[in-house]
Amino acid sequence: MRKLKILILNYEYPPLGGGAATAMRNLLREYTKRDDIEVDLVTSSIGKYKEEHLSENVCIYFLNILKTGSLHSQSNFNLITYSILANSKAKKLLKEKDYDLVHAFFGIPCGYIAMGLDKKYIVSLRGSDVPFYSKKYHLLDKLVFQHLSRKIWANAEFVVANSQGLKDLAHETIPEQEISVIYNGVEWVEELPKGRGDKFVVVSTSRLMERKGLDYLIRGFVKFAEGKDDVELRFYGGGDQMEKLQSITKELNAEDKVIFFGDKQREFVYKEMVRSSAFGLPSRNEGMSNSLLEAMARAIPVIATDVGGTKELVDETNGFIVEKENSDQIAEALEKLYQDRSLIEKMGQAGREKARSLSLENIADQYIKLYRKVADDN
Repeated sequence: MRKLKILILNYEYPPLGGGAATAMRNLLREYTKRDDIEVDLVTSSIGKYKEEHLSENVCIYFLNILKTGSLHSQSNFNLITYSILANSKAKKLLKEKDYDLVHAFFGIPCGYIAMGLDKKYIVSLRGSDVPFYSKKYHLLDKLVFQHLSRKIWANAEFVVANSQGLKDLAHETIPEQEISVIYNGVEWVEELPKGRGDKFVVVSTSRLMERKGLDYLIRGFVKFAEGKDDVELRFYGGGDQMEKLQSITKELNAEDKVIFFGDKQREFVYKEMVRSSAFGLPSRNEGMSNSLLEAMARAIPVIATDVGGTKELVDETNGFIVEKENSDQIAEALEKLYQDRSLIEKMGQAGREKARSLSLENIADQYIKLYRKVADDN
């Protein structure tokens, strides 16, 4: 079987970006283990241009997009700069290598770039690139992006969403568009450390941004924590809402129970997660959360809102679905877990079994199968 050659476009890659960056890093790490694929990624740098070889078959080209401000989101200037530089870099690479196809993470801007490269391409929809995903872009979606998305998707060999919920949203723009679903993969650990510790620990590993609804997680936790000395809420991650969330914590006199650790190495976070009793993700909007999958894989019961692909993964067997912006329901869910510690173990194991089928190996297999189908049609 011949080796596939794939060019990937994604303006996010750690430390820049959020869920799509994490998903990209995880996918590339799995590709490094394969001998049937060769991959070049064109992404963004936080400084000067550089190249990095993850392995003999995976190379990353980091473009200097003149990044300023938060690492967790990109400005319009950053996106435009990336688009110009990535288009130029992609055309240069296409002259040097005979790629089988282009894989665009995000329909806009990466799918738009891919559409102009005179090469077969597939598009992975991530969330914010789907029209009407975010209220703040409603007017632009209506006037520009929905029309542009129709053209990008229609010209792609395949369009892939990272959840059924995102697929349904995309179908509101083009009902007849054929869209597959490939979930974000999760790093599978065969054996987890034993013991959750003496404290009842609630953990969040999401970016600290308004869309994640973490202010309601804090308020719900504080209601639940009243009169309890053995409970704690821990945030692992950074974002532009850090000061606001810390201010809310101070107003509620909960600084001794709500701890902000900031950005930490993923190995450290994973080690701490397995000691937790519950995971909170009360998002206002979501595609498919990597942090949710990571919590499930580490046998932690989940408290989340019914947004994006969450309900495809969370039900009464492995967690609680709560209403958006409802701190009372978050408090009630935490109380149920606190009062019945056997429920923590039962839900945690149920979630872990669901996550097993979404291992990175399985997700990479699905993408490679898609790549080969496109390549074989050439």
